[in-house]
Parts: sequence; C-alpha cells; structure tokens
Amino acid sequence: MINSRFFNRSELIGFVTLAVLLFLILPLALDIFRLNLVAKYLTYAFVAVGLVLCWGYGGILSLGQGVFFGLGGYCMAMYLKLEASSVENTKIQSTPGIPDFMDWNQITQLPLFWKPFHSFPFTVLAILLVPAFFSLIIGAAMFKRRVGGVYFAIITQAIAAILTILIVGQQGYTGGINGITDLRTLHGWDIRTDHAKFILYFVEVILLFGCIVLAQFIRLTKLGRILVAMREQEDRVRFSGYSVANFKIFAFCMAAVFAAIGGAMFTLEVGFMSPSFVGIVPSIEMVIYTAVGGRISIFGAVYGTLLVNFAKTSLSESFPQLWLFGLGALFIAVVLAFPDGLAGIWRDYVQPRIDRLMSSRKPKNGWSDSSVADGAPAE
Repeated sequence: MINSRFFNRSELIGFVTLAVLLFLILPLALDIFRLNLVAKYLTYAFVAVGLVLCWGYGGILSLGQGVFFGLGGYCMAMYLKLEASSVENTKIQSTPGIPDFMDWNQITQLPLFWKPFHSFPFTVLAILLVPAFFSLIIGAAMFKRRVGGVYFAIITQAIAAILTILIVGQQGYTGGINGITDLRTLHGWDIRTDHAKFILYFVEVILLFGCIVLAQFIRLTKLGRILVAMREQEDRVRFSGYSVANFKIFAFCMAAVFAAIGGAMFTLEVGFMSPSFVGIVPSIEMVIYTAVGGRISIFGAVYGTLLVNFAKTSLSESFPQLWLFGLGALFIAVVLAFPDGLAGIWRDYVQPRIDRLMSSRKPKNGWSDSSVADGAPAE
C-alpha cells in the first residue's frame, strides 16, 4: 500500500535506506563528536528539502534561504540566551538579568521584542510563523508583480546581505558579528552534555522525516502537480484560471518554514547562532546541497547535503590548504557530468540494474502469458 499510494519503489528504497542510516548505522558507528557533526549537517537538509519544493518543483530559485535558517536559529537562540541570563547567572554584570552582550553595549533593560521569548511555546510559534510571515511579504511583493527567474534570485540574495548587515550593525540587540553565544540549557536541561547531544540527534532526525513526509505529501497532491506545471508552462497554468502567484507564495513559505526548523535545530546542536549562517555564502551553499543531491528528489537532497558536508569536513581535515579547490572541483564535476545530481545517477545507472536483477530472478516455468490464457505451453 505504501509503495503504490505514497512512495514508488525507488522512493521506498531511498526512504528505508535513509531511515536505517540515520536511526541505526550512524548512531552505532560514530562517536558523539562525529554524530554531532552529522546532526549539524542534517540541519541543512531541512533547507534542502524545502528547496526541492520551491526550486525543484516550483521553479523558484531562492538564493536567500539563509535568511529563514537564521530567523529560526535566532528565535531559538533568544529563548536559550534568556534562560542562561537569569539574575543569578549574571549578577556580576552592571545590569543583571539581561544577556551579556547587551550589558557590554550599555543597554540597561531588556528590549520589548525580546520579552516574549521567555516563553517556550511562544518561541516555537515564532520559529514557524516569523519566517512564514517574512516570506509571505517577500513572495507577495515579488510574485504578485510577476517577478521571477534570475531577478527573484538576485533579490533574495540582496535580502540575505541586508539582513546580515542589519544583524551585525545592531550589536546591542543581536550580539553583532559574534552572534548569540554561550547557550547552555533548555528548560533546565543542559544541552552541552554528550547525553543531550545524543537525544537531540534523534529529535532532529524525527523532525527531518516529518518534513520529508510532508514534502512528499505535497508533491503527490494536485498542488504538487500544479507546481510542476508552473515550472514547465507558467503562462498556460495562468490562462487555465489558476493564481500562479498564490501557488508560488505557498511553495516559498513552505521552504522558509522548513529552513527555519533547521536553523532552530542548528542552534540547539551547536550552541550558538551568528550572522555567518545568514548571508549570501551559506545561502548559495544550501542551493549547492540541493543541486548535488538532485533538485527534483526529496531524498536526493538529504543525501546530497550529507555528501557535500562530509566531503567538506574530510577535505578540510586532510588538505587544509587545498580543500576549497577540491570541493569546488567536486561541485563542477557533478554539475557537468550529472546535472540531475545523485538522484539522476540512481535513476540512470543504479535503478535499471536493480530492475534487471529482479526481473532475472522471476521464476521461469515455461509458460507465457498468452499460452496460460490458451491453456497451451509456450514454444
């Protein structure tokens, strides 16, 4: 039933393989330091899955997904920082009870927009709604005016640069270039311990699979088919009576929410959030993850994220002076040789071999389909 209604055979193999890899193999094979690195990589997979919906199926290339990744991360960081900035923990400051970077910048009271982040339920809602609202404003302003293609990509890139400059410039309210650091506890639970990192890894994997299932559900609905139709023939969809702008806004908002969830988990896994994860460079890297995995494959995007980040870590450890050249060569080779990424390699080379292997193992009893119907043996 799953194979016929929700996943085809190839997708089912990808889903089961990914589940076994993330839930069993990696936790058993890696030490806690490496497992935490994988958890960091997986936070970018949320962004990649959202880009599959937005770019792969909707044809909307966003070069500013770091904005939404950062918004989700900063919302979580604000809550954690307030918990770490209790009066008891900050009694040596000139103004106890506020984050340390505010005290350094001579701010004497907590800003009004920080106060709601004392509440964890409000923080969770903010992680989902703030990026959704921000992307709704951007999408409505752009898509209602039929701005798309390379122009939309450049505008989102500019927004990423603007937000980075804003965060750095407002040091007293955002922590500036250093970001929000020294995050210790979540509801009194120390998130810096090995046990906490192990649990957070599984929480993140569960959330990632939830996003994958939701993206797959959207892809298989009429909405998903309309997104593909818009990517191929936008004018024809518009002339058919559909509001192309509204569908684009929806896809863009979903990608923003997925990215924000990844950003929030990044803050929990790493213990800080800074503007270096918001700007143009990380946003372009997130697009590369999707391109390497295959921009029309939800599972391929996750595998691509893991592959690129693993290569990045391995090359930087082994060749600290040359790793950027090696990583660049990897990207160029994949784009030129395999334009559909890992998903294309699976579709064109691996899947046909599996199909031939399975067909060769079917029992041969000497009866053809027509001869069975006629009651006579095959020649």
